[in-house]
Amino acid sequence: MPTDCEFWNKAADKYAKSSIKDQDSYRRTLDHTRRYLSNTGHVLELGCGTGSTALLLIDAVGHMTATDISTRMIEIAKEKAVAEEHGNLSFQQIEVFEQQHPDDSFDAVLAFNYLHLVNDLPAELAKIRQRLKAGGVFVSKTACLGRRKWVFGPLIMVMRWLGKAPFVNLMTDAQLEDAIKSAGFEIVEVTSYPAKKGSRFIVARV
Repeated sequence: MPTDCEFWNKAADKYAKSSIKDQDSYRRTLDHTRRYLSNTGHVLELGCGTGSTALLLIDAVGHMTATDISTRMIEIAKEKAVAEEHGNLSFQQIEVFEQQHPDDSFDAVLAFNYLHLVNDLPAELAKIRQRLKAGGVFVSKTACLGRRKWVFGPLIMVMRWLGKAPFVNLMTDAQLEDAIKSAGFEIVEVTSYPAKKGSRFIVARV
């Protein structure tokens, strides 16, 4: 079974060529996120993949640091950034990033399609809170598949054994919200994009 980093490195080139399946929900997510960003703010994105979302939101922030576990994803993202000439955007592999940035560095942290891929969610949420300045916002969108755990659990287990899937945390909406609150955040907005498929959009504040 490959590590999560190995899985995403192998998947990166195919991922870069794939298109967004639900363009309307993606657009609404970005539009809604912009309401919580400032054109002078320093923003951190976790799980940035090949950088598509960061590149679309960069005009709404002062500076964005976008990170990912996969070195190959970051290579592709950097190529995109150079091509589009965004001086206020930097991409870093997450381990390199963690060695360079102190706590209380960011006005906002973004995590789209990320939290359900984290092995230790409480520890990750604690680190996110530490990264934020007082009053900073945490904007996330997370696949909550816990209500159908009996379907997805065995399927994901087999796919992971075959090297076809990463780790997936099968949470319910309530479990995700409780975890965010337990990390010391105040949830200020909750919705779903798309409404019927369990992708939970949550805005929380320190």
